[in-house]
Parts: sequence; C-alpha cells; structure tokens
Amino acid sequence: MPTTLPYGSWPSPITAAQAAAAAPRLDGARFVGDDVWWGQSVPEEGGRTAVMRRGADGDETVLPAPWDARSRVHEYGGGAWTVTDDGRLVFAEKSDQRLRILVPGAEPEPLTPADAGMRFADLQIVGDEVWAVRETHGTGAAVPPRDIVRIPLDGSASGDARALGRVVGGSDFVAYPRVSPDGTRLAWIAWDHPNMPWDETRLRVGDLRGGEVRSWRDLAGGPGESVLQPEWTGPGALTFVSDRTGWWNLYRWADDETSALAPAEAETGGPLWNLGVRWFLPLADGRILAVRTDGGDTLVVLDPVSGAIRQLPAVVTSRVLLDDVRGSRVLLRGAGAQTFGAVWMLDLDDPEGRPHPVAGGDAGVDAAWLAVPRAVTVDGPHGPVHAYAYPPTSPEAQAPDGELAPYLVLAHGGPTASASGGASLDVAYFTSRGIGVLDVDYGGSTGYGRAYRDRLRGQWGIVDRDDVIAAAAGLADQGLADGARLAIKGGSAGGWTVLCALTASDRFAAGISRYGVADLRALAADTHDFEARYVDGLVGPLPEAEAVYIERSPLSHLDGFTTPMLLEQGLDDAVVPPSQSEAVRDALAAKGIASAYLTFEGEGHGFRRSETIVRTLEAEYAFLGAVLGFATPGVDPIALD
Repeated sequence: MPTTLPYGSWPSPITAAQAAAAAPRLDGARFVGDDVWWGQSVPEEGGRTAVMRRGADGDETVLPAPWDARSRVHEYGGGAWTVTDDGRLVFAEKSDQRLRILVPGAEPEPLTPADAGMRFADLQIVGDEVWAVRETHGTGAAVPPRDIVRIPLDGSASGDARALGRVVGGSDFVAYPRVSPDGTRLAWIAWDHPNMPWDETRLRVGDLRGGEVRSWRDLAGGPGESVLQPEWTGPGALTFVSDRTGWWNLYRWADDETSALAPAEAETGGPLWNLGVRWFLPLADGRILAVRTDGGDTLVVLDPVSGAIRQLPAVVTSRVLLDDVRGSRVLLRGAGAQTFGAVWMLDLDDPEGRPHPVAGGDAGVDAAWLAVPRAVTVDGPHGPVHAYAYPPTSPEAQAPDGELAPYLVLAHGGPTASASGGASLDVAYFTSRGIGVLDVDYGGSTGYGRAYRDRLRGQWGIVDRDDVIAAAAGLADQGLADGARLAIKGGSAGGWTVLCALTASDRFAAGISRYGVADLRALAADTHDFEARYVDGLVGPLPEAEAVYIERSPLSHLDGFTTPMLLEQGLDDAVVPPSQSEAVRDALAAKGIASAYLTFEGEGHGFRRSETIVRTLEAEYAFLGAVLGFATPGVDPIALD
C-alpha cells in the first residue's frame, strides 16, 4: 500500500548522481570491421568525450583520458571523430582543436599544425585523407573564415599549414562535404549571415580537379528554403532534405531533375546545431531509412521506386539520429517514452524490426518509477501549443486526497529545439518525488513544420513567453496541476523564455534559469559568430531594431522581477557569457527578491561534468521545496539571498 505524503516530498531511489551517470552525450557511432565504435561523454571525467568500442570480447575504451574528442566549430561542434577502414581513429582534440590520429594502443599523433587557430568538424575519410569543415580564428577577419579542407593521414601537414589542401569556401558557413563515389564531384551545404541553417541554405555541387573545386552550381535552396544532408545515392544522383513545401522532406536530384520522395506533413530533418547529423541513410538495395517527426519520431523505410513506405515499431521515438549502415544493420541514437537515450543497432531484415541497445538505454531504474509522457495541446494566443506532460509517478507514494501537484514547466533551448517526449532521469528525478513536469514545444520549436517554426520570427520573447504561460495555465485549468505551485525552468534560449515569462506574468511561483539570455544587445555584442546574426530573424536587425531589443530584454523590466529565482551559470560559456546571469542576480538583489546564484568553473554552454549535474539537480529540488512549500528529504537546504 503506497504511503500518503505531500507532493514533492515523496522518497525516491533516483539520485542526482544516477541522473548524471545515466545521461552521457552520445556522439556518433560507426561499424568498424566486426566491431561497433561510438562517442560518449564521461561525466565523472570532466565530461570529456571518449570513443568506445564493442567487439567480441566486450567493451573497450579506444580514446583514453585525458584525450577529449570534441570540436569547437560553431562552438557546438559535431562530427569530431571518424575511423578509417583499418581501425585508425581520427579526432579533434578539445584542448587545442588539432586533428590527431590514433592507432588503438598507441599515442595519438598530430595531423594539423599547432597554434594555427584552426578548428575542424564534420570529418570524412576520403582515400588517404580526412576531409573536414575548417574554421580559422585569429586572421583578423570579422567573420572567421570557413572552408572545406583535405588533411593527409600521414601527418605531413602536422608542422606546415600549407600542406593542408583547401577544397572550397565561398560562403560564411559550409557543412556536409560529400565526395561522389567516382571522386569527381563534391556536394556540400552553404549559407551566409544573417541566415541560420534552418532559415536558408543552398545545396552546391562542383567538379573536383586536383582535389579542389573552382566553380559550382546551386541545385537547391535559396530564400525561404532550408536544405540539409546531401548524400550520393547512385551515379550522378543526390538525395537531400529540403523544406520547400513547409516540411523537411526527402528529394532526389538526377539527370538535372529534382523529384520529391514520399512527401508528407512530417519532418525528415532538424536544426543543424551540430555538424554531421543525419536523418536518413541510403540502403544498399536503393531503399532509404528515414526519421519522420511530427512531435515524436518514427522510423520509416522508403522505396523510391515503388513509393512503398514501411513504418517500424515505435521503440525509439525521441531525438532519433541515424549514424551508419552495414548491409541490413543500422546504428542509430535516440530514446523512447520509457527508454533512455542509447546507441541502438537495428537489423532491417529482422521481422520484428526492433532495435537493440549497444550503449546506454538502461539506467538501472525500475520502469514503475518512470512517468509516461502524454502529448498535450492547448490553445494559446498565437495558435495551438504542443507539450509533453510527465505526471508525478511513484509505486510507493501517493498524495493526500484533494491535493494538486506542483509542476515544473520546461522551456527548451535553441529556441529551435524540441521537447520530444523521451525518457529522462533528469525528469524522473522530479516526477518520482511528486513534482510533475510539463515540457513545452512553444512556437519556434522544430518538429511541426516550418509554419510552426516561423511563428517565432520577429516575435522572440513574445510568442515563446505566451506559449509557456498558456501551456501552464491549460494544465492548471484542467485540474491536473496546482496553479499556485507552478515553476518554470530553461537554459540558454529557454532561460530567456523563463526570464521573459517571469517579468510579464505572475503565473509562476518560482523560476530556474541556466545561462539564460537577459539582455539582447549584450547577446548580440558578446556571442560567437555562428549565432551573431541569429537574433536578426528572431527580433530584428541592428541598429534598426535597437528599440525593440531594449523593450524585449528582461533587464529592461526590472519592476517585473517579483519571483524567487535560481540562476546557474558556467564560467567558460562563450555563447551566453556570465555577465548576463550576473546582471539578473544584481537586479534581484536590488529588489530584495529571494534568489541563489550558482557558478561552475570549467563549464561552458551546457553542463557536462558529473559534479555539476549533481549539484544543479539537488539545488533545483531544494529551491523548489523552499519556494513552493514542501520538504525535500535527502538534499541539503539551499541558501537564498
């Protein structure tokens, strides 16, 4: 018989340390011979990214400490490691951004020069070279030059930057270098400021002569069209993603003709925050395995010839990305509603078509402690608002009759990210203690088509703010949440939404902001180049829209700060510098509002270290208990200024 206890005070076996250990960042996977290799962060080792290998004898660390396979191109990296057919690891080392090559069991050897100000990502092995997106700093240019380069695998360029072969540039940003099977052409994606890659990109193809592209033509893209992930799928044929119809769908270009492949009002594609991500894989028999997203994710197999579509069992349904294919076997990443994020292997010849975990997926937690997310839609002032509700869930505790649950409303970052509805120990940490979680896909989120994404254009700080307030109010109006005990939490762009909501509404009783944007003009002045013009589309260009920047910024509405807040900030954050959180801290202190400010040495934009994850989760729980009025057994109380 469950014990009756107030919401928020339920005992739970899920610890913050478990949540930290169960939430590694998975960074790609590859078939290498008979083995599977994958990248995985190690929270207890400072959050470094190791490369692991699973073979007949079990799991083995290929890239040991202190090496860290992490690229800083665009500050978010992506495609920071790859493997040759004979098992040599090529990776970008976080500390100095040099490319290195490692024969397992030996020490890594450099492939690129020291102190050259170069960063590399989106690595591809082409013959005896690695091709990569290069970003060069320290040149004096206002925009760090980016191009596609060839790096010899024999180390001959390790001491001389002139030995690096420049393939092509010609735009502010480049991605997805793809050499044709016969080696005569290169396909890639290009875009320029002020666009972000989900706004407008171009698919380019050029002839390769001596390893260089001297001219090219645009095959797709341009104003109002985002093109992603070109893949050669036959002699002279390219398959790619485009949202020209309002949905990211698959297209094929061949014989100078472009045709749609199984169009649908669902997305095969997403925001290109990290380079090298893939939403579809060409199969050896001509079919295509693809992710389709309409809120949640599904896997489908498309036959471009017959038009047949087969949907696979819905096991992995959240944040699904595809990594590699070998015959009928596929490696992918993602989570399910009650299945934690993992690298999965899927055999398409298996009649059941169910993936099996290679790494991750099992956090050692009984499913009885995990809330089952429910997709909800509420009416908002700008249209429908999508969200996932995770109710308080415990096999051992229940609330007194008539008590309504406190809820923590989540505003994701990006803002072009998505909630996705996957299992998360970060969420279960709260729900198992009797605190519901509502994860909101406010207007601007991906996964619902371009019109939903574009709802935020020019309206950042208004639509997202109104949508999270509407979602929270809808839950309370349905009698599912205590309207007097609603809290809101978000990081980065989600932190901005938290601050905007708290200065404009009294709907929330508490707020948690992780490295949140507080001053738009400071963001535009301080942030890195990849996002330097992002706010042009979200708010407006400077200097023309300066008055709007001032009016929208939470720091312009200090009289609106009346809600207790917890602020969390990495001191090495190059995307949203600590000065933003410090300004909020000072404004709260000036008004005498209860608050706490936690800072973390060695953390950037997104927390990776085990000790940081533990500290923040426990602090957030203690903070919610202190403000919303329930006991928080097992954690130290938090000191509020």
